[in-house]
Amino acid sequence: MPILAAVAFLFLLALVFGPSWWIRHVLKTHGVDRPDLPGSGGEFARHLLDEAKLEDVKVEMTHEGDHYDPNTRTVRLLPDHHDGRSVAAVAVAAHEVSHAIQHARGERAFALRLDLVSQLVWVDRLATTVLVLVPVVFMLVKSPVLAIVQVAAAIALFGVRVVIHLVTLPVEFDASFGKALPVLEGRRYLSEHDIPAARSVLRAAAFTYVAAALATLLNVLRWFRIG
Repeated sequence: MPILAAVAFLFLLALVFGPSWWIRHVLKTHGVDRPDLPGSGGEFARHLLDEAKLEDVKVEMTHEGDHYDPNTRTVRLLPDHHDGRSVAAVAVAAHEVSHAIQHARGERAFALRLDLVSQLVWVDRLATTVLVLVPVVFMLVKSPVLAIVQVAAAIALFGVRVVIHLVTLPVEFDASFGKALPVLEGRRYLSEHDIPAARSVLRAAAFTYVAAALATLLNVLRWFRIG
């Protein structure tokens, strides 16, 4: 039993940390500056947006992760991707611009994804509330079973985020491989030699939200530690 428990624990760690580690590894590997590239990720994003007649969509630097904000119609890139000249910078910029294009075209899958993600705010709040109340309810009721049920409910609620991002993965894959990759290949912004690296970055970009959702499950482990 101790061996099985250890294996299960290692599997859990791999499940939670593995995707995030893989994404960081891919972005770092292909994030080396390339002076031979004609521009930075931010410049490339601006070029693609203008070419798509989306001059009103802004491009900004952020420290909160690469993303497209549909509310302000802004493509936001991390400093390394906004100012950097690398395969990672170019590919990530193309991926985020693709979300702006999905939004501008009114694509149904993108709209559905926005609607589902907007529901996660109250789900996260409910999950956090359930966890906060675990020690309080235990002190009042003195029921270990009820505490376990509460923790299980919190895990299930945090798991909703994972499920939503898994269900909406087609939107991410369309941004990466349906829109961004053909641009990178067709415009020859990258050499043929760089395309495999770009594919890896685009794949990592597609799984970013899933990895982040899995990482939220660590909140439950923190509460176990506090308890």
